Amino acid sequence: MQPLPIRPQTLAFDPVNALKWVRGTADWVGLRFVQEAQQSRGIRNQKPETQNYALERGVQIEVLIDGHLGYASTSDLTEAGLKRAATRAAQLSKKAAASKVFTFTPDLRPQAVGKYMSPVVQSPDELTLQEFISFLIEASRRLKVSDDIVNAAADVMFTETHQHVVSTSGTDFAQDFLLWTTNFTATAQRGGETQRRSLNGPVARCVQGGAEILDREFLLRECETVGRQALELLAAENCPTGKMDLILAPDQMLLQIHESIGHPLELDRILGDERNYAGWSFVKPADFGSLKYGSSIMNVTFDPSPKGEFASYGFDDCGNPARREYLIENGILVRGLGSLESQKRSGLPGVANFRSSSWNRAPIDRMANINLEPGETPLEDMISSVKDGVYMEANSSWSIDDYRNKFQFGCEYGRRIQDGKLTHVVKNPNYRGVTVPFWRGLQAVGRAQEVGQFGSPYCGKGEPSQVIRVGHSSPPCLFSQVEVFGGGQ
Repeated sequence: MQPLPIRPQTLAFDPVNALKWVRGTADWVGLRFVQEAQQSRGIRNQKPETQNYALERGVQIEVLIDGHLGYASTSDLTEAGLKRAATRAAQLSKKAAASKVFTFTPDLRPQAVGKYMSPVVQSPDELTLQEFISFLIEASRRLKVSDDIVNAAADVMFTETHQHVVSTSGTDFAQDFLLWTTNFTATAQRGGETQRRSLNGPVARCVQGGAEILDREFLLRECETVGRQALELLAAENCPTGKMDLILAPDQMLLQIHESIGHPLELDRILGDERNYAGWSFVKPADFGSLKYGSSIMNVTFDPSPKGEFASYGFDDCGNPARREYLIENGILVRGLGSLESQKRSGLPGVANFRSSSWNRAPIDRMANINLEPGETPLEDMISSVKDGVYMEANSSWSIDDYRNKFQFGCEYGRRIQDGKLTHVVKNPNYRGVTVPFWRGLQAVGRAQEVGQFGSPYCGKGEPSQVIRVGHSSPPCLFSQVEVFGGGQ
């Protein structure tokens, strides 16, 4: 019997031919086909726990009539099914056009032709399901470095997404993504104390690529380190409380960037579209070009181009070519996270970030890769400059208000910094702040060699809800005089 591959075969669908069935009398028609196969494999304490596989495929048809856009989706990919969806989209567009608040034009759906593919060194076809599961079992075993490790979890989610977009304006582009999300976590317990440590935070290790992403030798070594650090936390003292300098590792900068830069810069949120669900933003339209968001060494880009980063792509869902743009340059806010639609409505500069979570959701303004550009200060120099502070790694909890202004974040693992040296481990490290004062306190940014690339598969927004994938990269960063506290405070 042949070994089972981890990639089952799927059926083909031709969007170019399908567009001929639904052109109709609209001013413009677009068809977006999405097929996604996702498998989740999980091992807990060296025993299989999660073995799920799901496949979904469908089409969203978008029409422009009387200056209004209408959408309808279907998983019935027959000619009759697509025509029914197109008719429904046209009906919705005509009905809503009578009370539209903004007039859209076909130029908001530019012609786009091309292809994008995730970078692949080793084809996933070379990895059998047996090898996949065996690796996870061994990872779970390596996490359990002691009997005090009561839970050793190794989970991988592998997602293959194919997107093909065509339109009456000549758009014809396809994008293929191979997406990996890994989670290796050890939970330690002794007496009444429980501590959890994971590899860079739960599901933060998110990457595009082939089977080379599962670098088994490296990951197994890291799993042993995770287990040992979980034991260290059991014996550690609580994080101190007070204002002190704070160094955040790249795997915590992930969350800091996401919540206090990414979400507040979304133009649809600033315009008020998200206020009923995901909230507004403290950022005002007049702030672009003038607001001193952070210190002069703060440079943040929207960049869907780095190979392997979780939200890299070639085009957004309206066909706008993806390109690198500064959001914050030398500390000054210069650009928002807004699609062509939001740019037209607001009159503000934006980016190619019109994205949907699937075939049955309309695209909205979303983050993609939001990256803090590297600086010039080695981590060791940051540490040596701190008289009294804390170094923190890997997010464990987060809370931020509806305006993305006041926040409080917790981390898994901390180390005290005393007189320029890393000293003992501290448990339950937390910090809080207000977005602009916090970023204005940015004192040092690590070098390019120290950049970590992480992400999340679970960024939620929109009504109806959409959960989408985002990427964030950053070096370690030093912030001055931050309010730090331990657990229970």
